Amino acid sequence: MKYNFIKTSIEQHIFKLTLARPEKRNAFTPTMVNEISHAILEANKNKTVRLVLINAEGPVFCAGMDMKTFENPEFDILNSEIQNQNISLATAIGQLNKPSIAIVEGDVIAGGFLIILECTYILANKEAKFSLPEVKRGIFPFQVLASLIKYIPQNKALDLCITAKEITASEAKELGIVYDFLEGDKTNELMKAIISNAPKAIYSGFEALKKLGNLAEKDKLPYLLQALEDLKKTRDSKEGMAAFFEKRVANWLNE
Repeated sequence: MKYNFIKTSIEQHIFKLTLARPEKRNAFTPTMVNEISHAILEANKNKTVRLVLINAEGPVFCAGMDMKTFENPEFDILNSEIQNQNISLATAIGQLNKPSIAIVEGDVIAGGFLIILECTYILANKEAKFSLPEVKRGIFPFQVLASLIKYIPQNKALDLCITAKEITASEAKELGIVYDFLEGDKTNELMKAIISNAPKAIYSGFEALKKLGNLAEKDKLPYLLQALEDLKKTRDSKEGMAAFFEKRVANWLNE
């Protein structure tokens, strides 16, 4: 698949999605959002993929929305292989049903938060900066606020949105936004830990987490008990138990 604004590749169970619009600080256009959505759905469908990495070319991870292109679609570059839908960036990334790591080597600005906050893990360069400058332009980061409160207390999320202050990667880590720094062999260690475990079980966990939000409190426990029973019937569950008792490495098939 040929994309205009992103690049993708698959290697050793890892699907890499790279924001590739460095000349515009990886600011996203409607087509870029739809390309990201298309790539995410492709990763979801591929049974060999156990982990999704999202990184970016250039010194800025993502500068948010390309305001000029959203106000005048004529500035966008359409992808003839994709039918553009009216989908938000958070929704596009939120379709992931597999673990994901945002590799943040440059600054994250405004709507760029929507990419990283929908990932399972955020690993950042210590020099990276994070900011929500929308209020300086007379608008408010509504969608980012909704994503932020999944990570940090409401008052701290509001503070970032209201003051538009820039924070460091260390401050983002203290808040609980950044999982860890990009240093040493931490990234490889995390990737190995993820892809070595049962992909079917992990997928079931992602599916359950998404469904829990739509269930009444009385229905949650019965649903989770049934999900566990269903998972025990899978090939990977039986393989995992057999490997445990036989003291060997499991051979996962995501089935």
